[in-house]
Amino acid sequence: MLPATRSSRLRRAVVLAATLVLATVGALTLPAPTASADEEPPQLRREGRWLVDQHGRVVIVHGFNLVWKLDPYVPPATAEGFTAADADWLAEHGFNAVRLGTLWAGITPTAPGAGDPSYRQGWQRVMDLLADRGIWMQLDMHQDQFHEVYGGEGVPDWALRRPALLSLLPPINLPFPMGYWTPENSLVFDEFWANKHKGVDHWAAAWRIAADWWKDQPYLMGYDLMNEPWMGLEWLTCFTNGCRQSYTKELQPAYEKATRAIREVDPDNVVWWEPQQLAAGRQVPTFLEPMPGEDQLGYSWHNYCQDVFLESQGLPLGNVENCWKFSQERTTTALAQAERMHAVPLLSEWGATDNVRAVEIDAAVADRNLMGWTHWAYKQWQDPTTADEAQGLFHDDADLGSVKADKLRVLVRTYAQATAGTPLAMDFDTATGEFTYRYRSNGIDAPTEIFVSPLHYPDGHDVQVTGGQWQPGTSGRIEVRPDTPGQEVTVRVTRR
Repeated sequence: MLPATRSSRLRRAVVLAATLVLATVGALTLPAPTASADEEPPQLRREGRWLVDQHGRVVIVHGFNLVWKLDPYVPPATAEGFTAADADWLAEHGFNAVRLGTLWAGITPTAPGAGDPSYRQGWQRVMDLLADRGIWMQLDMHQDQFHEVYGGEGVPDWALRRPALLSLLPPINLPFPMGYWTPENSLVFDEFWANKHKGVDHWAAAWRIAADWWKDQPYLMGYDLMNEPWMGLEWLTCFTNGCRQSYTKELQPAYEKATRAIREVDPDNVVWWEPQQLAAGRQVPTFLEPMPGEDQLGYSWHNYCQDVFLESQGLPLGNVENCWKFSQERTTTALAQAERMHAVPLLSEWGATDNVRAVEIDAAVADRNLMGWTHWAYKQWQDPTTADEAQGLFHDDADLGSVKADKLRVLVRTYAQATAGTPLAMDFDTATGEFTYRYRSNGIDAPTEIFVSPLHYPDGHDVQVTGGQWQPGTSGRIEVRPDTPGQEVTVRVTRR
């Protein structure tokens, strides 16, 4: 076993102690929302290809990734980190979801199966702020390049076993994503998938702990088992043809084991599975299958257009307009994969660029496919595994006034957040603010809620509804109800 690579335990204690103090003070003025004894907390569930809320409405999410990759793996309660001001900012701009980086290294930092209550409390502070504003949360056991010794993060120190012969040499630490391509990093992943040192068992046990902590968390949208799993030494076959055998022999069995561990304590929340990492940037098939007896699966997929990735590497060889075709192909593949495995799809990571045209294209493709998303990333947060430094939404993480305005304008959108019926079509023009939405209504009593962008209608907006009526809602939304349940409703929002 590799000894701890950093003298981090003291720093962890100091940071989390400060977090606990701030959380306690905040709790005096901002109590976390709780469900009454006879009321279930608001959480999202899968129904067919959709996520539905406690009222049965179809929910489409727009939001961000919040992944603090440095020890202690939870953002501090500072302006650079995450505070009530950040939660307010997200809600004011219509972002109704986040993907939170609840890392294995934080959940069980010292020993297998030993959950760290201070880590739980560190994230609970953030979760309470989000839930109080009605923002949905997907918990993401994030990893990049396995561990810090390889230039990444994710796995606890105690869970890292360097291969016997290679451990006689210094580890190779390369910038992301090249660190994946080293023989040692790939071999470590292969040994993990083979459960050689009970790695899969310990990872699944960590998920059981996390699910037991947060199974009743208001506004939970489930558990993303592993960020961008790397399939090891066979990665070239993943690059070229999708590596079917890696899914069959490694990924599927591991996912099923972790899902069963979660189901021991949480029978209800969605468990999200991701494809192998290279499926995010290559037009290759994916091969996840249904899990017998499991109907609350999600397919958490990523979209990184190759032309934009080349730009991030300082190689201006691509054409961003190619991303229209690429994003649609990846979306079509994701929809088919979700249907095959009986799961709800979510575009849980995309963007990672200041190329506004690329962001605009991906967001438009998502709208046209009625696909919810969480963009990478809200803040840069000193990310050690990033292709460049053009990924956060702010020039200065500590200053919300330093937002990248052009990028924000294509991310803040008029869109249907909750639909009392079945979504049929959605389109938003960031240049004119024109929005159209069609849905087939049903008998749900709750209204359809559409968030109206605060950025695209300087002189106000007009609303036209065919097949229903509308009225102003709360927090920048309009509420729509059908004239007759079961009929098709069309909503159009335009600049005044």
